[in-house]
Amino acid sequence: YQRRVHGRSEPMSRHSHHDYQHAHNQHGAYRNHDQSAWHATGPARVAGAGIDWDRIKHAMPTGKSPEQMARRNEMFRQFDPNGNGFLSLAEVDRGIRDVLQLDEIFDCKPAIMRAFQAAKNVAKSTNTAHHNDDYVERIEFRLLLVYLQQYFELYQMFSAIDTSGDRRVNIEEFTAMVPQLQAWGATHITDAQSAFDEIDTDHGGMILFDEFAHWALSQHLKLADHSE
Repeated sequence: YQRRVHGRSEPMSRHSHHDYQHAHNQHGAYRNHDQSAWHATGPARVAGAGIDWDRIKHAMPTGKSPEQMARRNEMFRQFDPNGNGFLSLAEVDRGIRDVLQLDEIFDCKPAIMRAFQAAKNVAKSTNTAHHNDDYVERIEFRLLLVYLQQYFELYQMFSAIDTSGDRRVNIEEFTAMVPQLQAWGATHITDAQSAFDEIDTDHGGMILFDEFAHWALSQHLKLADHSE
């Protein structure tokens, strides 16, 4: 495990996922280094503006051709420097920065966390020497790459709606962005409050990214400015 301190990597003791996120919060990795990179002021912010989607797609070999599989196998080896066949959240985080060299995704910790959580339980290993529920295995690596792209895209939508930049969406922000949500594929929305209540599953009066992502996936939302 490593942590980022003043721009360099230092050893870090093994954490659970929640401990790891807390540790990163303490050192600022989960805070915005440049607030303008996450949120422009006002409701006119365009989701995904300035992002090189083709570069992101090329950096993550998710296909099933022999060439893509070979690239993916080599990439897993680089993500897994100790060679144990399991990737911790810290190793995934470091691999995005050092192997994929995708700073825009490395800075998007909510997307990394969601992708990791989604991928790590897809396949169950018979290797009982590890706590398999805490790691991404080699067989799950392709889906991890798929989910990283998917949740990163969803976070661009979420942050476009979240015009205040507090990583929560209130009813006013949501209502203002209903036409954009419809353009992304949520064509069934006819009443903003009803849709908001549907997404706000914990009834906290705010939509969090996890809630939005779960709903957006069920609606098959897609940004209009790049292809699959």
